[in-house]
Amino acid sequence: MPGIRFVQLPPAALSALVEGDLDTASRVAGTPLSQYLIDENWLWRIRLADITADPDAAEWIARAAITDPDGIVVGHGGFHGPPDEHGVVEVAYSVDPAHRRQGYARAMLRVMLDRADADPRVTAVRASIRPDNAGSRATIKGFGFRKVGEQWDPEDGLEDVYLRPTR
Repeated sequence: MPGIRFVQLPPAALSALVEGDLDTASRVAGTPLSQYLIDENWLWRIRLADITADPDAAEWIARAAITDPDGIVVGHGGFHGPPDEHGVVEVAYSVDPAHRRQGYARAMLRVMLDRADADPRVTAVRASIRPDNAGSRATIKGFGFRKVGEQWDPEDGLEDVYLRPTR
């Protein structure tokens, strides 16, 4: 599995990504970022609002996924927010199309699961996946996720909900 590390994107970097300013975003993040992160500016708007509403959310969300040791941005990942009242966090990740089908999604998920497993506040990790998203279903396979239900997402439509207890 390829090596992945996450770099937290502080609010100033998120703002620069929303504005399409890759140079400033990279400088603030302390690492060269990619056009793919600019293309995902819809997400950074949401994450900026999340961090404004709850500054503690910053440690859980909005991270660039970078290959280790090469330092290439291959996507982004994190959680939708801090643990909820039941100790559940939901994973979120995306791989730049230029880097897909190389094991990065599974490597990103592994790092996120390790993070969740190490935090005593977290009891389980959730994943919500559209039934037609074979790639994401394959990504979580073998990590202990079990389908626990379905939900309707206003953006994605019907999603299968999976849960994995922490270890």
